[in-house]
Amino acid sequence: MTALIETDEHKALRSAVAALGKRYGRAYLTKVIADGAHPDELWSEAAKLGYLGVNLPEAYGGGGGGMAELSIVLEELGAAGCPLLMMVVSPAICGTVIARFGTDAQKQQWLPALADGTRTMAFGITEPDAGSNSHRITTTARRDGDTWVLTGRKVFISGVDIADATLVVGRMEDARTGRLKPCLFIVPRDAEGFGRRQIDMELQGAEKQFELTLDDVRLPADALVGDEDAGLLQLFAGLNPERVMTAAFAIGMGRYALSKAVEYARERTVWKAPIGAHQAIAHPLAQAHIELELARLMMQKAAFLYDSGDDTAAGEAANMAKYAAGEACVKAVDQAVHTLGGNGLTREFGLASLITASRVSRIAPVSREMILNYVSHQTLGLPKSY
Repeated sequence: MTALIETDEHKALRSAVAALGKRYGRAYLTKVIADGAHPDELWSEAAKLGYLGVNLPEAYGGGGGGMAELSIVLEELGAAGCPLLMMVVSPAICGTVIARFGTDAQKQQWLPALADGTRTMAFGITEPDAGSNSHRITTTARRDGDTWVLTGRKVFISGVDIADATLVVGRMEDARTGRLKPCLFIVPRDAEGFGRRQIDMELQGAEKQFELTLDDVRLPADALVGDEDAGLLQLFAGLNPERVMTAAFAIGMGRYALSKAVEYARERTVWKAPIGAHQAIAHPLAQAHIELELARLMMQKAAFLYDSGDDTAAGEAANMAKYAAGEACVKAVDQAVHTLGGNGLTREFGLASLITASRVSRIAPVSREMILNYVSHQTLGLPKSY
């Protein structure tokens, strides 16, 4: 059974990360975005305190924990208004995949640096015509002597400009069946034929989005991560943490927005009483809090299952957690802005930008509709519609 009450260690971690987040806060992240910079100071301090690598093995400089601990870190930074999106990608997806399936050399090369924040890794799965559907990915890998050659395109890949390498999901031909199967490769940022173009996003964030082109990118044999015959297993070993961490990101953002609304509702007085005394204001905020707490419970269940090695059950729970957190986040942000009225749209209060940002948790890394497909097929046993 999942422990419903957090351990003292988890409570201490949550408190410590909250204190770190409070020292930086929303104003810091807003300035970083306005300057077109990256949150390097926060990233470095979080790494120095051991928070970035809390899920990675102790033998490689990590904290020896799992997704339960890493999700706490991201949630609390988000609740302080300064979440680090690259946590979803670098330690959670890439770090987990390499820790579970990488060679000893890959682990030595990457895990200590991912844990101490000196190196980062991006994750490239989404394609223009396939989204995140691994069965429709067209980026292909073929053998050429002792090397691999990758060709294809990726889109909406976060942080490629600052990442030292990208963990790219491709497909290779199965020699036995002739069918294409998923595979993962570490592609260095400066690899010949590896190009990137920044996507002009209406959504403003510290982490930029890129379209990638792989034009006959030649890689050494040891660029392949894990067993080429177990690519799908390895892929989902990274996607389940991605969904848990996306849930943490959304819950943190929702908590931040809700805290600002509650503070405003306590102080803003119209006629004789604070507006928070009116049920039309108080009840929707209470509902938002309840839904965020429920989403967190599912996220904790997903993290527990994943950390205990139950990948199948973790897949269901992680998808549910991501769905619940995305919905709760959007509702919390919307109600927070509505509580502040016109002030909710001003730069002074800083909530308006979250209207767009909160929608990301419904869309990425997998849409809520695809999660509903997953649950209807995998959990309820209903026939596929596609």
